[in-house]
Amino acid sequence: MPALNQPRPHTETLANGLRVTLRHAPNLKRCAAALRVAAGSHDVPLAWPGLAHFLEHLLFLGTERFPAEQGLMAYVQGHGGQVNARTSERTTDFFFELPPQAFSVGLERLSDMLAHPRMSPDDQQREREVLQAEFVAWSQDATVQQQLALFDGLSPTHPLRGFHAGNRDSLPVTQPEFQNALEDFHQRFYQTGQMTLSLAGPQSIEELKQMALSFGAATPMGEIVPQAAPVPLMESSDASYQQVNERRLDLLFTFESLPTSSTEALAFLCHCLNASKPGGLLADLRARGVAEHLNAKPLYQFAGQAVLHVEFTTSAPVSVLREKLLDWLGFFAAQQDWAALREEYAALLQRQQQVSGALQLARLDSEQLETGLSEQGVAALKDILKKIGAVDNFSGEWQLPAPNPFLRAEAPPQNAGLIRGQTSKHRGLRTFAQDRSRSRRENSPMQFSQALPDNTAEGAIYLRWRLEAEPHPRLQQRLENSLQPLREDARQAGVDFSFSASGNEWLLKVTGLQEPMPTVLEHALKELTTPASGFPQEELKNTALIPIKQLLKALPDHCLEHSGVSDDLQQLWSSARWEGLATGLSAQTQAAMGLALSRVPGAADTQPPPLPSINSQRLWTSLDTGSSEHALLLFCPTATQDICDEAAWRLLAHVCQTPFYQRLRVELQLGYAVLSALRQIHGQTGILFGVQSPDTVPLKLLEHMERFLSDLPGLINGIDETTFIAQRQALADQFDIAALPLAQAAELLWQGKLAGRSSDYLTQLTLSILAVDRSALIAAAHRLNNAEGGWRCLASSSQPQAPWQVTK
Repeated sequence: MPALNQPRPHTETLANGLRVTLRHAPNLKRCAAALRVAAGSHDVPLAWPGLAHFLEHLLFLGTERFPAEQGLMAYVQGHGGQVNARTSERTTDFFFELPPQAFSVGLERLSDMLAHPRMSPDDQQREREVLQAEFVAWSQDATVQQQLALFDGLSPTHPLRGFHAGNRDSLPVTQPEFQNALEDFHQRFYQTGQMTLSLAGPQSIEELKQMALSFGAATPMGEIVPQAAPVPLMESSDASYQQVNERRLDLLFTFESLPTSSTEALAFLCHCLNASKPGGLLADLRARGVAEHLNAKPLYQFAGQAVLHVEFTTSAPVSVLREKLLDWLGFFAAQQDWAALREEYAALLQRQQQVSGALQLARLDSEQLETGLSEQGVAALKDILKKIGAVDNFSGEWQLPAPNPFLRAEAPPQNAGLIRGQTSKHRGLRTFAQDRSRSRRENSPMQFSQALPDNTAEGAIYLRWRLEAEPHPRLQQRLENSLQPLREDARQAGVDFSFSASGNEWLLKVTGLQEPMPTVLEHALKELTTPASGFPQEELKNTALIPIKQLLKALPDHCLEHSGVSDDLQQLWSSARWEGLATGLSAQTQAAMGLALSRVPGAADTQPPPLPSINSQRLWTSLDTGSSEHALLLFCPTATQDICDEAAWRLLAHVCQTPFYQRLRVELQLGYAVLSALRQIHGQTGILFGVQSPDTVPLKLLEHMERFLSDLPGLINGIDETTFIAQRQALADQFDIAALPLAQAAELLWQGKLAGRSSDYLTQLTLSILAVDRSALIAAAHRLNNAEGGWRCLASSSQPQAPWQVTK
C-alpha cells in the first residue's frame, strides 16, 4: 500500500507577505487551491452589515480581462472541477479544484478576480437582489434561525449577536458612503499580507511554489492588518448557559483567553464526546434512557475566544443531563494525558488525509491545524476542562470506548498468494479452501472490474438488491441507525459507506482505503441481516432542506417504478436478488472478500431489469416542500441507450452549463439556486435543470427553461470552431482514467454497468464524445427539445396542462 500523505505541508511566507502552504501528494489526480483572506463579516463597519458577504459575491461577476462567461466559475465548471467561496465571521475563503493541466490557468483567474473586480453599478444592483432572495429564504429557514438563536445568551454587544447576511436595506449600493466603504474594505484586506494560499496536487513542491509566486505577483502587496479583538462573550461572570426546546437541550460553554492550540484541543474533545460506540458518554445516556443523540462542536473561535455547543435530543430534566455531562468530563479529565486516545486520533486523521481529495487537503491546510493533539494541545485541553468545571472526582462508572478495530492494520503476508510451506516455485499450487474461495468469487454476481489500476491504496464496492416490495420508511431508518456506529468506525479508518433505498432497490456503496474494506463489508452485511425488532416510537425526522435540495433528494426515487411496501426484513432479504461491482481492488483484497461475499443475502440477479424509460412522455410530480419558495427540477433522459446519445447529451450539458446560469440567474434574476448538469440515475443518463425562486412559480420557471432550450440550437451554431473543439476536448479529458479520482471513476463504472455498457465503457465514452460534431450536437438539441427521451418534472407546486401528465 502506498505511504500516507505527508501530514505537514511545506509552509513559508513569500517576500511580498503572502503566506503559502504547499502539499505534494503524488497520488492525487486533481489539483486544488484554497485562499483564505483574514477578513470576514465581523470586520465590516457597523453601518453596512453584509458588506463582506456582498463583496464575495461581486468578485465572481467578472473582470475586464476575464468577463463572467470566461471567469473562474465558468472555467472550472467547463473542466469538470469544483469551485465555491464562503464568508465567515473573521475569514473569507475561496477554493477550487481542477485537473493538473488546467490548474495554473484557474489560479490566474482567481488572482485576477480578487485583484481587479469590475463591481459595476448594474452588477451590484443585480447581486444585491440575489442576497435579498437569500435573506428571505434564510429568514424562513427554521434550522438557520435555530442556529442563530444559540447565541442569544451572549453579550448583546458581541458581533455574534449582530446581523451579517446582508439584504436590500443594509446594502444601499447607490449611496457614495457605501461605495467608499466597499472599496476601502477591498483595498484594506484583499492584499498579500492578509492572505494564505494553500495548494495541493501531484506536482513537486518547486512547481507549486512557482504557481504561488505567480499568484502573489498578480496580487496587491500589503502588510498584515490587525483584526480588532471583540468584546467579551458574556456580560456577567457566568461562562455557560442553556436553552431548552421540545425534546432538545443546548448547553453552551464560553471561553476567553485561550491559547492558539485550543483549536486542536476543542476538536479532540468534540471527537471524544461524539463517540457513539459502547463505552462512550452517548452509549451510557442511551442505555439509561436519558438521551437519544448528542452532538458537540465549536460554534466560534477567534482571538482566544470560543463557544462550545453540546446538543442533546432528550426529554430528561436539564439538571440530569448537565450533571451527567460534567461527571463524564471529570472522568475524561482524570485520564493520563489521553495517550491511547491521542494515538488513535492521530491515526484516524492520517487515514482521512490519505483518502482526501486535493480540495479537501487544500482546505485542511488553510486551517493550519495539527494532525492530532500535540503537547501544547494537551495543556490547552486541560485548561478548557478546568474552565468548564470538570474535576476528577467523578462518581459514575465510566469507561472509554473500545479502540476502533479498523484502525489496527495487519501486515500482509510476505509472499501474497502462497500457502504455508510454499516458495515462489510452488506459486501454481493452491489449497482446497483457496479454490473454494476463488470459485465463490468467480461464480458470484459480483463483478471484479479491471478497468481501474489495482496498485493504489483505494477501491470501491457496490452491492444492489432488487426487492419484491419497497422497504417501509421506518424499517429503512432502523437499518440506517443500526449502521451508524459501524459507519463512524469505518469513516475514521478511511472507508465511507452508505446504505440507501430507492423504490424497491437497496444500494450499499463502499469506497475508500481497500485494506479494511473486506472487514467493513463483512460487518455491514452482518448488521443489515439482523432482524429489526420493531420500529422507533418517535416520528421519522426529516432534516430541514431548502426546496430544491428536497427535490434533488426525491428525484432518484421517482425514476423507478413503485410496488407495495413491506416491513418484514427477513422476507425482503429472502426474496432479494443482488448484483455487484468491485473496482480498484488488488488480488489480495479480492481474496479477502471471500467470506463477506459468502454472507451476501439474496440470490444472484442473473436477469437485470430493463432500464426505466419515459420516451416521449412529459411527467409532472408535485411535492410539498413546506416552503413559501418555489422550486423546479427538469430531468431530460437521452433519446436512446446508445453510447453516442450519451456522448451527445454530455456535450449538450457541458455547453449549456454557463449560458443557463447566466440567463436564469444573472440576466433574469429568477433565483439564487440555479443548476444545470448531466446526471446518471439508475443507469439512465439525462440532463438536469433546476431553479429555486422566491417569487416565480414552477410553471413560469418551466417556461423560462423551455425558452432557453428552444434557443439551444442557435447557441451551438454561434460557437466558433476553435471554442467548440476546445470545449469538446475539455469534456473528453474528464473521462481519462488516468486523471479520474477513484471514487468518481467507480461511480461512472457502476452507472455504466447498470446501463449495460461494456468493460471499456470509459474509453468508448471518450471516443464517442470526440466524434460528436456540430451538426450531431444540434440534432441532439432538437431531440432534447422534442422530449424524445421524455421529460420529468419535480416541482414544489402547480398543475400543468397537456401534454404534461400528472403523476404521484
